[in-house]
Amino acid sequence: MTSAPPIPVSDAVDALNRVFGYPEFRGQQREIVEHVIGGGDALVLMPTGGGKSLCYQIPALVRPGTGVVISPLIALMQDQVDALRTLGVRAGFLNSTQDYDERRLVEAEFVGGELDLLYVAPEGLGTPGVQRLLDRGDISLFAIDEAHCVAQWGHDFRPDYLSLSMLHERWPDVPRIALTATATTATRDEIAERLRLNDARHFTASFDRPNIQYRIVGKNEPKRQLLELLRTEHAGDAGIVYCLSRASVEKHAEFLSANGIPALPYHAGLSAQTRYENQSRFLREDGLVMVATIAFGMGIDKPDVRFVAHLDLPKSVEGYYQETGRAGRDGLPSTAWLSYGLQDVVQLRKMIDSSDGDLNYRRNANRHLDAMLALCETVTCRRTRLLAYFDQEAPATRCGNCDTCLTPPESWDGTVPAQKLLSTVFRLKKERNQKFGAGQSIDILLGKRTDKVTQFRHDELSVFGIGADLRDTEWRGVVRQLLAGGYLAVEGEYSTLVLTETSGVVLRGEVTLMMRREIPTQRLRGGGSASSSSRSRTPAAAPADFPAEAEPLFESLRAWRASVAKEQAIPPYVIFHDKTLRAIATLEPSSLDQLGTVSGVGQSKLTKFGADVLAVVRGETPPSALPDPDLGPDPEPDLIPDADL
Repeated sequence: MTSAPPIPVSDAVDALNRVFGYPEFRGQQREIVEHVIGGGDALVLMPTGGGKSLCYQIPALVRPGTGVVISPLIALMQDQVDALRTLGVRAGFLNSTQDYDERRLVEAEFVGGELDLLYVAPEGLGTPGVQRLLDRGDISLFAIDEAHCVAQWGHDFRPDYLSLSMLHERWPDVPRIALTATATTATRDEIAERLRLNDARHFTASFDRPNIQYRIVGKNEPKRQLLELLRTEHAGDAGIVYCLSRASVEKHAEFLSANGIPALPYHAGLSAQTRYENQSRFLREDGLVMVATIAFGMGIDKPDVRFVAHLDLPKSVEGYYQETGRAGRDGLPSTAWLSYGLQDVVQLRKMIDSSDGDLNYRRNANRHLDAMLALCETVTCRRTRLLAYFDQEAPATRCGNCDTCLTPPESWDGTVPAQKLLSTVFRLKKERNQKFGAGQSIDILLGKRTDKVTQFRHDELSVFGIGADLRDTEWRGVVRQLLAGGYLAVEGEYSTLVLTETSGVVLRGEVTLMMRREIPTQRLRGGGSASSSSRSRTPAAAPADFPAEAEPLFESLRAWRASVAKEQAIPPYVIFHDKTLRAIATLEPSSLDQLGTVSGVGQSKLTKFGADVLAVVRGETPPSALPDPDLGPDPEPDLIPDADL
């Protein structure tokens, strides 16, 4: 039996140009595509917005057969398929939302070789019926999207992903490509091991997202802080606000709506229909804010999310990076904003200690939280620390686009205050056999004779009043940073403070603790506050080189796009991204050939939308909006014979 001749790379470049409308591959895309086209397995780590999907879509288009994409995103499969069909790609999906006839049609298309790409959920792929179906067709490749879901210690573990090792066993000759936007070295190794990709070639792009400004502020009326951020920097912008609990999601969605900012809730406590409707509105409408738990966002391909705000501390750096990465997929300026406080640390430690996981699970969870706290408390460039977490080198100079670079925080020697705080915890235990939370210890240090202090005679302790030189907020910062460093811990139902094995090195003065100074209002460049920079934005953030005179045409193109998207019931970005519309507005093409040179305008979109776009550029009514002359005017209702009604 002779092997098939190699597929020329020119076929991949042709598909990139003709179908997707891109002039050339970016970064490692070409190398990955060539490797998979040649039949090799690959593990691809690429940031959100880096173009991961092209790494399997292009090979699926040029290799014989159908590319099977395993994705956990059932709620988004319809949108993913609609977007591909708009490009002229023959795509379909199989999942639990379909009825019998819909499934049979897609199955027939697959067996008949009429699909380029087939999306399936991991739980569906594990069923004998789907496996027998795949045996009847010709598979060009398997793409395992969101591959970090296989990592049991990760932030998005999906048990069904563990069964995907059978792909190698059942279809050993079909190349596999696993893709994720975030993974540490340990997570990468776990993905490779669990998916039987030990011999796969690894491709790791830079995780740096220079268009995202990372900012972390202390909690001080977080509702007010969030409202200020949205009103002063992101008025009219689409964004995501993450909260830890369902109740917090509901509360903040109502608060934003009551203050004139259109916001929708999303969490597992809502009905499936409500979640679907809210997600659809977020994808299809401009300027909506989604307030959600971390159940929302994975796989969202909305390119114009201008901000991601966290109102509670994320459990891990990987989760934080994945969630913030949903902002600015189009490469335009975006904000990743986080407010956190002492109570966040206490609550997450408590959740870890009371979880059903074994000792190994709790140890890993605490390690993840420690890294997240270190990112929050750093006095160095946040981007540098973020990239270091993923074992990547940052530029030698400061990034210039995070709060610690824009306004370098002051650090101070907090060793003595730390000793005072730890001594208070120690004396409460030794002299009173008592344990209290942070508030009581701080009141003792400040010399406050509260009811609780006098009730327990804590004003008689030798440490009473020895911390009056610091404010309450500063002491909370000391507690938070001791918790972050592992020199202090919380335990029990009431989150009481206890010493750790490393508390002694602080008490004995064997270490110097440099701490981040708590400032009531951090100032950013241009005189703005930590929740309000001077950087102005329009509802659709424009790049610096976009000419002002092209703005009216860009807005006209956006209005046309919104009308077509509403008529076709698809998200506007499926038609064209803002980036493409800006390029069109700048170029002002006068012919289809000229329009076809714009990045993001492939052959199918040129055929479907080209005449409309050129009409908008000329200031005319698009042909699709004109009435059909063959139909004539609609008859008046009173002229229709009764028999026809």
